[in-house]
Amino acid sequence: MPSAHMNIVPFRSARRAGSPRRDQKGLMEAVYTAGSLPIQPEDRDSKVMAARLQVFGFVTVDEIQPDGTTRRLRPSEAIEASTRRPWRVSKPSFSGLSLGASEIDSSLFEPRPAI
Repeated sequence: MPSAHMNIVPFRSARRAGSPRRDQKGLMEAVYTAGSLPIQPEDRDSKVMAARLQVFGFVTVDEIQPDGTTRRLRPSEAIEASTRRPWRVSKPSFSGLSLGASEIDSSLFEPRPAI
């Protein structure tokens, strides 16, 4: 009976296992779990992934200045992935994007005249 199990071949995922920062989904999950994630200046691979996620609005990228302050990078800046300074990758703030009932244009719900 042990030979009956020999014909089962496990198919490996195309994604390689390793650090959660090695793929975009893992990086995004790490950022959303922790709230923010520092990226070292020389970690170009993680910076490129973070820049891609920023283009789609999944994360925000701040460059940490020598005095400790942060500067928000635009997607066009982040895609260059400079290795001069560390980054902080964070969850985006959606506080300004929600519409309350008082902010919805009431004309959207008015019936249109027949043509």
